Amino acid sequence: MRSILNILNFILGGVITTLGWLLATIVTIVLIFTLPLTRSCWEITKLSLFPFGNEAIHVDDLNPNEKSALMNVGGTALNIFWFIFFGWWLCLAHICAGIAQCITIIGIPVGIANFKIAVIALWPVGRRVVSVEVAQEARISKAQRQLQQR
Repeated sequence: MRSILNILNFILGGVITTLGWLLATIVTIVLIFTLPLTRSCWEITKLSLFPFGNEAIHVDDLNPNEKSALMNVGGTALNIFWFIFFGWWLCLAHICAGIAQCITIIGIPVGIANFKIAVIALWPVGRRVVSVEVAQEARISKAQRQLQQR
């Protein structure tokens, strides 16, 4: 079922949003000072191409023992820079694609996936794309850690 939905996403506009993310990835490489954004761009490019079966989770949820240097003041600054120069137009592209997909009744699941990616497009730094199973394990592990801390 995931494969069918991923193909449907590709046909109904996923290729356009993926090309937008790929363009943003290339721009972050070319500008050199934006290299810390490149990994986040590439991760979300994969999610835009294959939204079903994958999920974006926060780095701290994936590796709780390793404190990410990106998620301090530098990570916040990168996210603000991202939002101003890239995030808003990628978010808008995902919203437009989601609306167009939801208009076609068959595209509603794909449109909902685009709305989820639109939120991620605003603040992608510190996100990693993993399989749904790994994301579920990370959430369970995080919940167990929170219970132990209480």
